[in-house]
Amino acid sequence: MKKIKQPVWDLPVRLLHWLLVATITAAWISSHRTGAAHEYIGYGAGAIVLLRLLWGFTGNRYARFTQFVRPAPLTLQYLREVMQGHAARYLGHNPLGGWMVIALLSCVGLLVVSGWLTTTDLLWGYAWPVLLHTTIAWTLIGLIALHISGVLFTSWQHHENLIAAMLTGKKAPAGDDDIE
Repeated sequence: MKKIKQPVWDLPVRLLHWLLVATITAAWISSHRTGAAHEYIGYGAGAIVLLRLLWGFTGNRYARFTQFVRPAPLTLQYLREVMQGHAARYLGHNPLGGWMVIALLSCVGLLVVSGWLTTTDLLWGYAWPVLLHTTIAWTLIGLIALHISGVLFTSWQHHENLIAAMLTGKKAPAGDDDIE
C-alpha cells in the first residue's frame, strides 16, 4: 500500500533551489579562470537569490520566510533537542534549516556583490576585494557542507528522504508529534 504524500515545497522553491545548486557548481568549476562565463554565472546566481527572496514573501505557505525562520530562542531550543536525539519533525523547514536558508542566500548574495566589486574601475587591481570574494566562497562551501550534513542527519533521524522531498515537493503528512 502506497502512502499518500502531502505537497510541501512548490515548483518555484524546488526549481530555484536546484538552479542555485547548478550555478554554484558552475561558478566553482569556472573559478580557476575568471572571466565572462564566471561573471554571468555569478549574475545568474544573484538573479536566483533575488527571485527566491521575492518568493519568500509571496509564495505558498512553506516557501514563506515567516513560516520557517524562527526566533533565536526557539532555534536554540531545537538545537538542544537535536543534540539530545528527540527533536520534533517539521513538515516544512525546521528552525535550523530555516536559518540555513537565510545563511546560504545571504552568502550567495554577498558573493555576487563582492564578485561585482572586483570588476569595478574603483577597485580594479586591489587584492582585498578578491580576498574577500574568495573568503566568502569558502564560507559558502562550509555552509553547503553543513546544509548537506543537516539534511542527511534529519533524514536519518526522522526516517524520511528529504532529498526526494526536494525533488518531488512532497513529504509524509504531519503526525501527532510533528510541527507544521
